[in-house]
Amino acid sequence: MKGQRKKANKRLKFKVKTRTHQNRSPVNKEEIVAQARDLIESLCETDGLELVHLEYQREAGGRILRLFIDRPGGVTLDDCVHISRQSSDLLDVYLEDTVPYRLEVSSPGPNRPLGKRCDFDRFKGSRVKIRTAQPVDGQKKFKGILMGISEEIVKLSADGKTACIPYQEIIMARLAD
Repeated sequence: MKGQRKKANKRLKFKVKTRTHQNRSPVNKEEIVAQARDLIESLCETDGLELVHLEYQREAGGRILRLFIDRPGGVTLDDCVHISRQSSDLLDVYLEDTVPYRLEVSSPGPNRPLGKRCDFDRFKGSRVKIRTAQPVDGQKKFKGILMGISEEIVKLSADGKTACIPYQEIIMARLAD
């Protein structure tokens, strides 16, 4: 249904065909993500959208460049289609030397990724899951109520205790159901 807002518990997704390029020079994953973020973030801002998260990874069907977009009130399928088409053109020009990949544009859904520092204050009071690169107080996986971020330390309340997690150690953080 055209123009209708997404339901709170569903995630919209729009896929496009696989991108293939003749010149397959090796490019660092982090470089691809950084270049794509620079290009697509300004595109999203122009359309009143937020680029929530961007990931580039290998999956069973090949490499995927996955974009998660949002706006107050949610995104529509039309928003996903528009950003997919616009970003596809930009990426074809500026990332032409990468290995083949598929582009996916989606809403973040109920398990929204938290990646920006401001997300950890914005979603204060929400249930979250966090995974760290190195153990913090003997563990790498945390689940609890987000208490915010202060001086590069994310605070999480779980089981009556407060976990203090260095922001730079977080490799994955998501809202939890």
